[in-house]
Amino acid sequence: MIDRSNWHWFKVGKLFPPQKCKCSNATELLEDGNEIAYIGAKKSDNGVMRYVKRDEKLVSRGNCIVFIGDGQGSVGYSLYQPVDFIGSTTLIAGYNEHLNPYNATFLVTILDQERFRYSFGRKYKKEIIANTKIQLPAIKLDNGEFEPDWQYMESFIKDRILPQLPKKAQKVWLQKYDIKPQKQETMKLNIDKWVWFKVIDFCDKPYKAFAYNANELIECKASDERSIKYITRTDKNNGCKCFVQNEQFESIEEGNAITIGDTTATIFYQESEFVCGDHIVILRSKFFNRFTGLFITCLLNRERYRYNYGRAFTMDIIEQTRLKLPAIKRMVDGKEVVEPDWQFMEDYIKSLPYSKNLEPSDPNEVVDELMEVKKRVIEMERRMETQRQSNLVNYGTVNIYEK
Repeated sequence: MIDRSNWHWFKVGKLFPPQKCKCSNATELLEDGNEIAYIGAKKSDNGVMRYVKRDEKLVSRGNCIVFIGDGQGSVGYSLYQPVDFIGSTTLIAGYNEHLNPYNATFLVTILDQERFRYSFGRKYKKEIIANTKIQLPAIKLDNGEFEPDWQYMESFIKDRILPQLPKKAQKVWLQKYDIKPQKQETMKLNIDKWVWFKVIDFCDKPYKAFAYNANELIECKASDERSIKYITRTDKNNGCKCFVQNEQFESIEEGNAITIGDTTATIFYQESEFVCGDHIVILRSKFFNRFTGLFITCLLNRERYRYNYGRAFTMDIIEQTRLKLPAIKRMVDGKEVVEPDWQFMEDYIKSLPYSKNLEPSDPNEVVDELMEVKKRVIEMERRMETQRQSNLVNYGTVNIYEK
């Protein structure tokens, strides 16, 4: 339990004088590239929409809190941006000389508790952000005024939160995560020379996986000897809803396959064996491995926008879906044949940053840690919601926002 007896109310505008970001039209003003992130009204992926060429007149300085002022589903959330970025004009940036990645993580958690007040119909405008009050750990100055206890917030994250994180997450914070590619050669995509192939041209016929009801399964940790992945239509954690005890299932799917949720078009590559929930289509090919499988998965996900609950990504549609792939020509029985260039696809994935992390020492380690983090986040959200309801009772909305 956090001792909040020394906390004090602060206006956000006093801590972070709000500045509007500068990109009013990403389609017209930005060119594709890999020089700087374009941040939009998006909570996931820390707001990154895509990477673009740097345009100095549109750049916002990093080490700031970004407030999402508009956008269905994300309005009211906050993000921390450690480096320079280009931001949509729906975003507000706030700066403070005391800000760093640790106390910013603390602050974003507090700021996100205000998100429930806003929606697509009630925007998180610049003036509202400036007048919003949040309660923070504080130090009383000699003149009787208060200032945020920046050191307490930083120490709280370092000493109490980071040690609880999975090992891989700790490596990211400590900047020890391996960002190098497996293959040092830089490879470019010359899409103009690629060739269209139907999925059925290089894959076996898609089939529907046997469906297990979640209520009949026993959840467990990935580290348990009898654990196996339970793949569903979720778009999180590579489609893995949880790990379950392997009770000698009759229909275990082998790894090295692509799973597709037909009603949701959620598409992932599965390297190790798994069992499935309802509406999962399995796609296999003798050409798949962890690298080519990821390459094809990426392209299939580009088709996802076409499908929803009203138009399912059925097996017939999947096998007739056309993908444009790198290709090679070779002679077969005296005839020239054009085939997908699987070696290029593998080499390209190996050339990407972070590709060295595609081979964890324990295949289940990553998903197992994600499951533990998910449980902790849910527990934390419940505690914060309880505290938020208490604040509304104790302080009232009139006192939180100045009229």
